[in-house]
Amino acid sequence: MRGPRPEAVPTLIARACLLVGLLDIAAGVFPRFRHSRMHTLAEVLPGTLGPFAAALALSSGVLLLLLAHGLRRRKRRAWRAAVVLLPVGACAQFAYRHSLAGIVIPLVLLWVLARNRGQFDALPDPRSRWRALANFVVMGAGSILVGLAIVSAHPRHLVGDPSLADRLEHVLYGLFGVDGPLDYAGRTSNTVAFSLGALGMVTALTTIYFAFRPEHPAARLTENDETRLRALLDKHGARDSLGHFALRRDKGVVFSPSGKAAVCYRVVSGVMLASGDPIGDVEAWPGAIERFMDEAKAHSWTPAVMGCSETGGEVWTRETGLDALELGDEAVVAVADFSLAGRAMRNVRQMVKRIERGGYETRVRRVRDVAPAELAGIRRATEDWRGTDTERGFSMALGRIGDASDGACLIATAHKRDEGAPGPYGDLKAVLHFVPWGTDGVSLDLMRRDRTADPGMNELLIVAALQAAPKLGIAHVSLNFAMFRSALARGEKIGAGPVLRAWRGLLVFLSRWFQIESLYKFNAKFRPSWVPRFVVYRSPQDLPRIGWAAMQAEGFVTMRLPHLPRRRPPRPRPCAHDGRDHEVRAA
Repeated sequence: MRGPRPEAVPTLIARACLLVGLLDIAAGVFPRFRHSRMHTLAEVLPGTLGPFAAALALSSGVLLLLLAHGLRRRKRRAWRAAVVLLPVGACAQFAYRHSLAGIVIPLVLLWVLARNRGQFDALPDPRSRWRALANFVVMGAGSILVGLAIVSAHPRHLVGDPSLADRLEHVLYGLFGVDGPLDYAGRTSNTVAFSLGALGMVTALTTIYFAFRPEHPAARLTENDETRLRALLDKHGARDSLGHFALRRDKGVVFSPSGKAAVCYRVVSGVMLASGDPIGDVEAWPGAIERFMDEAKAHSWTPAVMGCSETGGEVWTRETGLDALELGDEAVVAVADFSLAGRAMRNVRQMVKRIERGGYETRVRRVRDVAPAELAGIRRATEDWRGTDTERGFSMALGRIGDASDGACLIATAHKRDEGAPGPYGDLKAVLHFVPWGTDGVSLDLMRRDRTADPGMNELLIVAALQAAPKLGIAHVSLNFAMFRSALARGEKIGAGPVLRAWRGLLVFLSRWFQIESLYKFNAKFRPSWVPRFVVYRSPQDLPRIGWAAMQAEGFVTMRLPHLPRRRPPRPRPCAHDGRDHEVRAA
């Protein structure tokens, strides 16, 4: 008889760990679970042993629930903690519940863990201290709910009929180890007190652990990494309009064994998230992709690629067995074909003329041609005009402006002539920043404007950039990425089916919070060519997690704690390929 596949063992063990954890919690909360023929042994045990065992079973169960996710991801530390907690929970269940099943099930799971210890070899994730806040909120809420179950699970021993507010007050006091307003008869008072105290202790200890454990941030590009990537972009940068965004310095990178290709990534919530196509020679892409997948496997990260091209999607799926799904379209404008003439461009033409009559002028220059003092002012303005506290962008954002190493980038600025009362940035009213796309193209990186400026600044600057492009040797310009563009376009046409119309309606609804429809309509003003982009993923069940990680990477969801002082510098983490003859930047 064949057993489960080795790769499925961690998931099965994680589910069994969830079951054991729930049984431990149930044994500590509900007294009726203790009834058995062996229950008479409780009469001869010391008075504090029963309540202490109940608290121990409860805390072990809660911790096992927390470890289940780490076991599913094959984390070595989760395996070690589970090996310790399973016998502790079994002993506690035997002392309090006197059930053979409460001993047999954890010990069988312990034997399975020991037998399959080789499956749990995943290296740690990058760590940050915001998890302490998340742990405190989740554990605190869970402890209150479990505490309410504990104080309500002994109705026969509860004195009086306290209200929900009294029960909640008793729980809150009990989590801090203080007696609350409720009274119980016999040993039940000790059982409730010990259990609530255990919940509060587990919440406090896990939060302290997350807050003060050494921080291991995600990988960053080193100067050597950046130099090697720039060399690859000089040779092959024209292949992908997103190539230059690989130079974000908050990304890690893995190189192919030959060094002729690389994949840049960031790890977010256990997802190893790459963006765009691999950098470098297409023939060397498989080597870089293999290193990427090796790194994901070593850490048990979920591999994913956001916004790769059709060619990139074909290589990724062929080399890894992953699947691809169309995510949206990139708007690319051919400079030679762009013109403001014609009925289709009437709205843009009228808006640009109106703004120009309002006293605005534009300047389009390479970053290296802008004076340092003016560049510093532009940089300050873009930071102050940002609509959120967090810089947004990942797959199509460089994360900086005016860096000395980015002299080939393009800056388009809008200025108000004859400004009577200039603001803190003089007559500057809007900024667009483009990054190089090979030698004859640019990709839109950033759009910022003064909120007091007239509407239409972005349209004005895009038109100015397109009109100035021939003099700067630019043949094509990549604008914003429009998610689900084809669904929006087909769903509004005559003859669209009910499913497509419903999908478009959902996208329009979501556009209230995310720029889905608005970006599509904005891009469509300039009559671009639409280039499809894809998301590469392992299985459909990973898509929600990948979507959540992408939202975090793009800055739509932020969870951070204030910076805590670090007692000592973190030791560098070994990467999955230490000892080999090629370089890999591990997070």
